[in-house]
Amino acid sequence: MSSRLFRGLRKAREFLRAGLGRIQPQEWEEIEEILIQTDMDISTVEEIISQLKFSSSLPLRETLKKELLTLFPSQERTLKTSPVPPTVILVIGVNGVGKTTSIGKLAYYFRKKGGKVLLSASDTFRAAAIEQLLMIGEKAGVEVVKQQYGADPAAVAFDALEKAISRKYDYLIVDTAGRMHSDRNLLEELKKIKRVLNTRFHYSNPPPPHEILLVLDANVGKNSLQQAEEFHKSVGVTGVFLAKMDSSARGGIVLSIERKLGIPVKWMGVGEGLEDMVEFNPQEFVENLIP
Repeated sequence: MSSRLFRGLRKAREFLRAGLGRIQPQEWEEIEEILIQTDMDISTVEEIISQLKFSSSLPLRETLKKELLTLFPSQERTLKTSPVPPTVILVIGVNGVGKTTSIGKLAYYFRKKGGKVLLSASDTFRAAAIEQLLMIGEKAGVEVVKQQYGADPAAVAFDALEKAISRKYDYLIVDTAGRMHSDRNLLEELKKIKRVLNTRFHYSNPPPPHEILLVLDANVGKNSLQQAEEFHKSVGVTGVFLAKMDSSARGGIVLSIERKLGIPVKWMGVGEGLEDMVEFNPQEFVENLIP
């Protein structure tokens, strides 16, 4: 796991190494500028700088690692599971963030651990969404429940959960539409899917969905924070899957999401393959981030 995370954070690590390597420990404005460029929000950076000033006699990198770790809330990062299977994971996020690929990674991960996984193609508004999920389901070796293009997304999720219960699946992962987070119709549709699953099925306490997982693109930076805020207000996000942590992403958005919104990052996508996913661990993240 650490080697995958190390590779995924290569760009972020190189950026910090170059920045921190050219300044002196107490050049606070320069340090602040470097941290802002890692996609941390300004209030988080100001808090870090304030704490660094109190520890200015210690080596900069080790002090920075220590302060970054203090900003991660103590949260439960494991999957929220149902006491009675299936566990239902509602996956949300805007188009283009890597949602379908992330669903494939999760499905592959659970199947490799011995779980029986079913996917629900509840993004019925985008023409290629159903086909893409079928392809990723085939790669991951899992079945997909689908209806025709334009069908009611909540109805697809309903049918999928009925099948998951009757066929004794361990996990149901529900794909959803991904128009922009500011689209009221999209957010209302997500609320409807959540409401239907929550009120029509009583096999578990708490009722489904058990996890509402928001997929964010690590390359989008501060825009991801706005997306997370809007989705969280509408449906109550329980965890974040940070996708595409394998190219030019700088990683600082992780701290902003956790510190400002209190939503735990649970997984990170660190490559193109289905196996390129790691469970998020703050200690490992910081150790692999700071050179």
